[in-house]
Amino acid sequence: MSNTSLNIINRPPQQVQGDKPLAVYIHWPFCKSKCPYCDFNSHVREQVEQDRWKSALLREMETMAAHLPDRRVTSIFFGGGTPSLMPVATVEALIERVHKLWPVAGDIEITLEANPTSVETHSFRDFKQAGINRVSLGVQSLQASELKFLGREHSVTEARSAIELAQKTFDRYSFDLIYARPNQTVAAWEAELNEALMLADGHLSLYQLTIEENTAFHHAYAKGGFTLPNESEAEALYRQTESIMAEHGLFAYEVSNYAKPGQESRHNLAYWQGVDYIGVGPGAHGRMTLKKEMPSAGPQQEQNLRIATATLKSPERWLEAVERKGNAIDVWQEVERQQEAEERLMMGLRLPEGIAYAVFEAQAGYDLRPYLNQSRIDLYVAKGLLADDPERLRTTLNGRLVLGTLTAELLA
Repeated sequence: MSNTSLNIINRPPQQVQGDKPLAVYIHWPFCKSKCPYCDFNSHVREQVEQDRWKSALLREMETMAAHLPDRRVTSIFFGGGTPSLMPVATVEALIERVHKLWPVAGDIEITLEANPTSVETHSFRDFKQAGINRVSLGVQSLQASELKFLGREHSVTEARSAIELAQKTFDRYSFDLIYARPNQTVAAWEAELNEALMLADGHLSLYQLTIEENTAFHHAYAKGGFTLPNESEAEALYRQTESIMAEHGLFAYEVSNYAKPGQESRHNLAYWQGVDYIGVGPGAHGRMTLKKEMPSAGPQQEQNLRIATATLKSPERWLEAVERKGNAIDVWQEVERQQEAEERLMMGLRLPEGIAYAVFEAQAGYDLRPYLNQSRIDLYVAKGLLADDPERLRTTLNGRLVLGTLTAELLA
């Protein structure tokens, strides 16, 4: 194992006992058009009442903050939809409100997702002045024919220009590519990825194309409109990706995300490491750890209570609810221990360091191991899919290729 791999595995978690970090996610649900592969909560509207939306987002954030007043915000992420279509004044107001509601880390990461069209990139300098210090660009491909297939509105030239502008404007930047596309060969992907690496800095997100229900691609795929690489072809593409990225010093700190050491997305790590996060805006999800008094256990005895939240997905219903009662929370549910163990497995095993048992216990307040199927763990260690590590549960590269199957079978 390389020294870099050891450093990743030994990377300190964002949340340890006595520390209470919080990640803030803000969802802007509007797009100029709907991409055929996208199943995110995104909507096309001819008009958006900007002042109403700004006020509503600020108000829902305040409601969420009332439940978690004693936290330190380590990251803010504007996702969507297309949040780079938001007025700069709205972004600035939301960042300022975070600073008023919570203490913030001195090195807080504030990310904005953006599409590489000239309509949006002209605002980059204004977004930086508003407080954005990291941008994530939805490039998806550096080939004109593939951009057309993926339903993207920008050109290759615009993509390159947006990346160059992001590099000049922001402290950190990243961009996404989608691979394992129809008829894509390993050689073709290698050429495109090497081209992307010439434009990249410390981070790239590389996603294999999947067919999601209720998307245009789902209907087209079902009718035989196109085919995707088979399982062995997709595996070859993934292995080649891992190899090329490692050669360039960008390591997989998660299944689909690659970074130079220290350049990982702190906000995404919060999800995968089990750090609390709140979701503001339509269809946004959150996870909060609250304290629950336990009278039967004696005076002043408390137990961690994990709460799952989700807001109304419809932009119109969300807006009406927030204006009426201060929030649009549709789900407020206690997460039982078995469900929490499952969620942490799904998230934590995506990381090369996996889940450290001691860290999980410090966060959740109980031991994870009784909820795991030890005989299955032993079996998959023998098969080379899990690493033999008494302090943590983690996958090998081969294990990450069958992650869905592993997660389902590791629970007791």
